[in-house]
Amino acid sequence: MRIGNTDVAPRDEDVVARERTAQVGAAISGRLAETSKDLTERLAADIEELRGDHYIEDLLRASIESNLDTVLHVLQHDIDLDRVHAPAAALEYARRLAQRGVPVNALVRAYRLGLDSGLKWLLSELRAQEHDADVLSAAALHIVSVASAYIDRATERVVNVYTEERETWVRSRNTTRAARVRELLAGDRVDVDGLERTVGYRLRRRHLAAVLWTADTGQDTDPLIDLERAAAALAKRLDCRGEPLVVPCDERSVWAWLPVATSGEPVPTQDVATEVESLPRPVHVAFGSPGHGVAGFCHTHRQASQAQTVAQASAITAPSATFFGDVGPVALMCADLDATRSWVSDILGPLAIDDEPYARLRETLRVFLASECSYLAAAEELGMHKNSVQYRLRKAEELRGQSLREDRLNLELALNVCHWLRGSVLSPPGDTERARM
Repeated sequence: MRIGNTDVAPRDEDVVARERTAQVGAAISGRLAETSKDLTERLAADIEELRGDHYIEDLLRASIESNLDTVLHVLQHDIDLDRVHAPAAALEYARRLAQRGVPVNALVRAYRLGLDSGLKWLLSELRAQEHDADVLSAAALHIVSVASAYIDRATERVVNVYTEERETWVRSRNTTRAARVRELLAGDRVDVDGLERTVGYRLRRRHLAAVLWTADTGQDTDPLIDLERAAAALAKRLDCRGEPLVVPCDERSVWAWLPVATSGEPVPTQDVATEVESLPRPVHVAFGSPGHGVAGFCHTHRQASQAQTVAQASAITAPSATFFGDVGPVALMCADLDATRSWVSDILGPLAIDDEPYARLRETLRVFLASECSYLAAAEELGMHKNSVQYRLRKAEELRGQSLREDRLNLELALNVCHWLRGSVLSPPGDTERARM
């Protein structure tokens, strides 16, 4: 058997393979700087998320060089991997990516590509040094085994560090952001430029505020992370020109501001509602109306909060998406539900009783009035015959004791309040004689 140009006596194949592996590791170590540079350029070219300023790219290079140096030392000196730890530079790079919100998948992919490039260099050097097929095969298997095991352990370690740092960073950042945003919403005098730097969001633009919340569904994922992702999905659906500002309100709800277009185009409510319905985790979202600048930032948030109040005041399950433009007057009436209930009863009479037959009458009347008193349009929306609509309207008119066209403004408002708030403003079923359909 020959190692290089030297004849040697037959020896244990595994021992010889490890010796050749050590020589291959030493050869690659001799050009570590060049190899690190090549791999840095490859990762920056192939993984968009890793491209950034010079500082973060320097950290990437340091992480690559330290990982390469470590695995080459393992190969050179046959070091037990149980005694090897991920390099400090690699861990610090993972922390910085976490702080910048770079997806962890980009970090994992970097290690996969690093293994791919590293094995190509090592096996190419092995072929150049060794021509004995048995030794070549054994050494190649050893190199692949050691390099793969190292990358597997290193990846697990940096992902754990990334996850821990991300959670810590988000909590710290969110605490600071939430405090500053609350100051602004409370009307405190703030340095707008300084606030923008702190929260990472431009205030001198057009905003659409949203409140997102979720119930305890028993899922294992962090609800705040899911809500942040939901806000990002909504921003994408609205073609926002920047990242949304998301601030935790409590452990199951967040406030969000979406930087919508400045053209003044209306929000496509149906499309947005469909997007909310399609989110992986059940989420409720209440929206304000778009507003400009610092004042608009505060105003649209107040509207979103009022829309949330309407959604949560309903005795039935809150809708997935609630828009202030649909519930503005109703929201104002949520401030005193007892007074609202009394007013609704005055306007609707027996129609304000909380049971299913009266609910059908109220809904038919609400749709009829919203359809500009068109029997055909109301029948089409309700999915019923025009004659059935006419019958229900006559019944509602009899129960109310006056024409449906009298006091129409208050009538429509009362019906909308009942539509959104249901049992919160309706009278419980009593002994009142009720007509049945």
